[in-house]
Amino acid sequence: MSFGISYGVVFWAEQWVPSGLAAVIFATFSLFVVVMARAVLPDERMGPFGLLGVGVGLLGVVVIYAEDLGRLGGPQVAFASVVLLASPIASAAANVVIKRWGEGVHPVSLNAWAMGMGSVAVGALAALVEADRPIVPAPGPVLALLYMAVLGSALTFSLYYWLLQHLPASRLSLIAYLTPVVAVAIGVGVLDEPLTPRIVIGAALVLAGVAAAVRR
Repeated sequence: MSFGISYGVVFWAEQWVPSGLAAVIFATFSLFVVVMARAVLPDERMGPFGLLGVGVGLLGVVVIYAEDLGRLGGPQVAFASVVLLASPIASAAANVVIKRWGEGVHPVSLNAWAMGMGSVAVGALAALVEADRPIVPAPGPVLALLYMAVLGSALTFSLYYWLLQHLPASRLSLIAYLTPVVAVAIGVGVLDEPLTPRIVIGAALVLAGVAAAVRR
């Protein structure tokens, strides 16, 4: 669920869905975790102030990527966007299940098995539906793949599962709101992308929402 379904759906859907719109859809991950946690993790039920913070944070992500929301035009984009909702739902379910029944499992071991089973599932699916597509080992795609495998998955999710053992799942899920803010900051600092008032307002809403949601 964390890798095979979640990221398999993301990579498929982004053939048509703009990356900003995909970020907004995946940001609903936090909402799904909060809803599922109320049923499975009774000790993590957020109060009204926390729920307000989750809503404000999601609004901030929407503001950051407001221009991409206008690109929900063709039927293929609309269909892919609906399918893309399976990604945050699967990730949220995985987080709640791990928090509820994964206590005592080492984070690295947990991550290794999750990535291994996900790769087997997606690899088998690729063999069925993409057998006619050639594999071109160009330097750019290979480096991107290595980055995603080592830094974006092996290291990041091992740390994430370690944090999940020490923090409430609903609070940790708010990292989905901070990812777009970091992406925008890197775009501005490294790629000289413009820092518009809309982005500043959206980032401020995200930070305010996260601060409210984690406030005791």
